[in-house]
Amino acid sequence: MRMASFHSRSSNSNSNGNHPASSFSLLLLFLLLASVSASETVPKVMSKPATGNFDIGPVVPTTPLVTFLERVQESALATFGQKDFDPKLYVDLSLKFDLSAIVTAFHKLPRNATGSVSIPDFKEFMHEYFDGAGNDLVYAEPPDFVPEPDGFLPKVKNPQVRAWALEVHALWKNLSRRVSCSVLDRPEFHTLLPLPGPVVIPGSRFREVYYWDSYWVIRGLLVSKMYKTAKAIVTNLIYLIDTYGYVLNGARAYYTNRSQPPLLSAMVYDIYNRTGDLDLVKKALPALLKEHQFWNSGIHKVNVQDDRGRNHTLSRYYAMWNKPRPESSTIDKAHASKLLNASEKEQFYRELASIAESGWDFSTRWMRNTSDFTTLAITSILPVDLNIFILKMELDIVSMAQIVGDNKTAESFLKAAQARKAAIDSVFWNEENGQWLDYWISNGTSSQILV
Repeated sequence: MRMASFHSRSSNSNSNGNHPASSFSLLLLFLLLASVSASETVPKVMSKPATGNFDIGPVVPTTPLVTFLERVQESALATFGQKDFDPKLYVDLSLKFDLSAIVTAFHKLPRNATGSVSIPDFKEFMHEYFDGAGNDLVYAEPPDFVPEPDGFLPKVKNPQVRAWALEVHALWKNLSRRVSCSVLDRPEFHTLLPLPGPVVIPGSRFREVYYWDSYWVIRGLLVSKMYKTAKAIVTNLIYLIDTYGYVLNGARAYYTNRSQPPLLSAMVYDIYNRTGDLDLVKKALPALLKEHQFWNSGIHKVNVQDDRGRNHTLSRYYAMWNKPRPESSTIDKAHASKLLNASEKEQFYRELASIAESGWDFSTRWMRNTSDFTTLAITSILPVDLNIFILKMELDIVSMAQIVGDNKTAESFLKAAQARKAAIDSVFWNEENGQWLDYWISNGTSSQILV
């Protein structure tokens, strides 16, 4: 589970293009050195299928800028070809001029009989009208970084291992960024969203803050005793909830149609346990109530009945999107070309985006036929881990409500946590296998598979 968490956001370079930078593999080992314990998992067989809408749902409108940059992405692929092509690069570009002027210039580009632009013409167009991807974030000096924090990894005595751990610790400084003033002044020129505070980015092609990556970042920052930096990340995530009603997959305009595993409450609770920052708890609690509502209503909420006839409410991943993901549009369209009709393609696109919401990226875990990528079906699955994350959120809210003296909220969420725990035990636990399994809804019948 921890290893999988480092494959967040959207995909690998062959199937989608959104795996994190190699620095996060180092951070994983860094956290292991810090003796980070494995997360708790909990969870049965059911006789009746779950109920809910599994093929339809809302779609969050995209922006004209994102739509245009997808066209630029497609033209770049036609011009440069597949070799070393990164579709995300083109939707991360910033404009130098108003969008309408750049669209006009784009339409005037000379094209050959196949509709593609010559490499020199395309390079000249890109240079004249766009700033490079990543220019919308600038370096931010972390206020609480020191080369070796007091009491750093006290149980690690080997000098070579300590030296390596300090090199990993130094990555926090290298990966610290803030949104540039240009984004704040002209947000319509950028797909990057204006955030109020500094962030820590994954690095490489991942130029923005991501949701559940931030949980692992914060675990490392707490080991490094960088509490101000950790709090700034959480403040940005709270800002996203206040603005959109949920934490986005990442801080880009094309990520507004989905979230990621809900670990904000765990971030806040971990920081509070280290710092005693009561103001952070007070600021976070209303946002966490909104996030809980997001995961327990509408398309994410599923009602199920167990083999004893008891009703339960659980949650699933379900993105508000049924088109190619802009950051991987050319790749998604290539996969969908194997499908016959528009409705099948829309469902496939929704599955792709919903799997990106899961943070797992693409895995046979989510496929009906493990040899056919187009059989992705995460919206027809109740995932064990998602419901454990939400259970943890509910218990965190209980603790934080008690901390601020909100007994009514604490009592309400204690009941919610007890109900979810009962649902997890009833729905996901498989006595024969002796483990908890994802619950599948498949063509009106119930089934479970081994993860």
